[in-house]
Amino acid sequence: MKVAVYPGSFDPITFGHMDIAKRALKVFDRLIIVISVNPNKHTLFTPEERVEMVKVALHDVMDHIEVVISNDLSVNTTRKLGATHIIRGLRAVTDFEYEFQMTHANRVLESSIDSIFFMTDNRYSFLSSATVKEIARFKGELKTFVPEIVEQKLKEKLGHL
Repeated sequence: MKVAVYPGSFDPITFGHMDIAKRALKVFDRLIIVISVNPNKHTLFTPEERVEMVKVALHDVMDHIEVVISNDLSVNTTRKLGATHIIRGLRAVTDFEYEFQMTHANRVLESSIDSIFFMTDNRYSFLSSATVKEIARFKGELKTFVPEIVEQKLKEKLGHL
């Protein structure tokens, strides 16, 4: 069975994240989405809230997905979970430069784990969780960026109900 890990903050999950996850399932039998807890990142949602949103957003493929929380390096988590690959999405050249550095660092830490990159669908090439949160803070339209559950949770969290 081919298993990959898709790490990220997913704060919150977007249609771009969902696109990458579903495309990864065309290559891998099982995908483990790792909700990363990074003490250097200020998140809007708790790890548990992010897990819930991922599960609801990807309900149609959850029989092939597991969602876990980790506060360890992604490469260590990948090894511990028995996966062989790390999935990453690329939107722009700046993403590539960052991911290039991370992939080489990961190879030094664990040479048996490789990274696979998916180019983001053109519809989502500009999309990030930070952009979604910014739009939400100013009560902008979110329907083309996130699933309904995420829109609802953003409104609740930001007091826009």
